[in-house]
Amino acid sequence: MKTNLITRPGYLKLQKELDYLWREHRPEITKKVAWAASLGDRSENADYKENKRLLRQIDRRVRFLRKRLEDLQIVDYAPAQEGKVFFGAKVEIENDDGETLIFQIVGPDEIYGEKQLISIDAPMARAILKKQVDDDFEVQTPTGKKTWFVNSISYPNKPE
Repeated sequence: MKTNLITRPGYLKLQKELDYLWREHRPEITKKVAWAASLGDRSENADYKENKRLLRQIDRRVRFLRKRLEDLQIVDYAPAQEGKVFFGAKVEIENDDGETLIFQIVGPDEIYGEKQLISIDAPMARAILKKQVDDDFEVQTPTGKKTWFVNSISYPNKPE
């Protein structure tokens, strides 16, 4: 089960995608379908078939986004989070091999196409929650347990 938490920028990004699909992309594809349908025989009309398929994909995504946006809970920065790792934190961690990772803990809906974001549901995120700078923690990986050390914590979505 996916967590229903999301950062405000993540929520706004999904809302923007929904607006684009519904107000711009869908009407554009609908026009193409109507145009292709007006050409007559639809059974051999590649434009019609392709754009109709695209329209179904758009509609599926629009339905998903509308339902998902209703279920999501926006988590804004709270001063009580300062100094500890919570949802929305950007952390730098290091292991004994000197390997360094930098990532932000966000909702599962925000991680796609983004390199430095990990889901709150990921084992790494679960293991680091509530840790402070200079704390170490263990994470079970496919190659065994690894120990990591917290170098820094910041909150990019913190209001100035």
